[in-house]
Amino acid sequence: MPESPRRARPPFHHVFRASSLSLALATTLALAACASGGGSTTPSGTGTPARTGTPPNTEQLPSQQWPVKTREHVDLWLHGYAMLQADTARVPLFRRGYQERMRSLRRSQTSTRLDANTERLRARLTTNPELVNGQFVPLYFGSWDEMRRAVDIFFQAQGNPNASGDPNVRTAIAIIAGAFPAGADREWLRTFVESLDDERQRFYHEWWLAQQRQRADAVTAVDSLWQRVYRDKFRRFLQNTQQAGGEILLSLTLDGEGRTVTLGEQRNAVAVGEPETEAQAVEAIYVLAHEVVNAVTSVALNDNTTPAEQRSGTVSSYAANVTVRGGAMLLQRLAPELVDGYLRYYLRAGGQSLPSGSLETAFAAAFPIPDTIRAAIMRQLEVVLGGI
Repeated sequence: MPESPRRARPPFHHVFRASSLSLALATTLALAACASGGGSTTPSGTGTPARTGTPPNTEQLPSQQWPVKTREHVDLWLHGYAMLQADTARVPLFRRGYQERMRSLRRSQTSTRLDANTERLRARLTTNPELVNGQFVPLYFGSWDEMRRAVDIFFQAQGNPNASGDPNVRTAIAIIAGAFPAGADREWLRTFVESLDDERQRFYHEWWLAQQRQRADAVTAVDSLWQRVYRDKFRRFLQNTQQAGGEILLSLTLDGEGRTVTLGEQRNAVAVGEPETEAQAVEAIYVLAHEVVNAVTSVALNDNTTPAEQRSGTVSSYAANVTVRGGAMLLQRLAPELVDGYLRYYLRAGGQSLPSGSLETAFAAAFPIPDTIRAAIMRQLEVVLGGI
């Protein structure tokens, strides 16, 4: 498997520039009529209800202030991919050893259709590695029921957005079609969704709920740390990079490599790892920095590499490192007290032993990038942050 599904702009940032997905989408499609229990939670203290029904109107979003949430359907979807993919990235695409741990856990569980269809699903992933970009799809929807309804409409339309006269329905179909454009891809998606449905009913739903109970204090700690301390420190950067509003989704499947979708200044979703303990809560802030800095690192990459370098794979060979390094540079400007922890976290995430000497030297050696790109990131941060 390639290290990242986004060869030109890794790691894991998905941009869909619609003037609004409007998330009246959910109303139009009647996706959220019966949101599933346990599918979304909001820690106490955010003052924001979970998006388990019809999502709020655009006018309401600025008051949300990047709430911290958990979403069962996002975890379930990523769990399915994690059980199918070989994960060889320097910073793993999923929690290190996730597949092995889940297999061990499920040996005593009833076999599901995901088990039965594993080889078939893996075969198509090998044939078309671009299918990994389907990992972003659940971030556009508020619940498993919403997403299933959208997928059903996508199948009815045979993947053609123009099959509907409703612009919101067309948008929903286009989102899914972007990840599953061909007929064989649609059949893969059909098998994948049916497999996840069975996986959810037989195993995953109860396991997910148990995990949320066990990690409730850790989730609350992330929410408190973000809302009371670091949201204000990130505010200027987020506003000046068209990321003023969105949601932070804590995922059981992820670790140092998050997932991000961008639909406009107030329509962003960033999925980061869900910590197990309160002491690990700050790790979610590390990964958030790693994700949102892509707004700067992508510009630095595009402006300082040629189309030939991008086509040849030269850029993709170090693009993931660029984002890791960019996150450290961002924290140096916004929250320097977090930098050493960030460096240690990503060294461990990258499978590196912590050094006895300089952290900075070990970090730069583990995640090398061209000096021109490093300087360009610093210039971009100066432009975005001005005098702070």
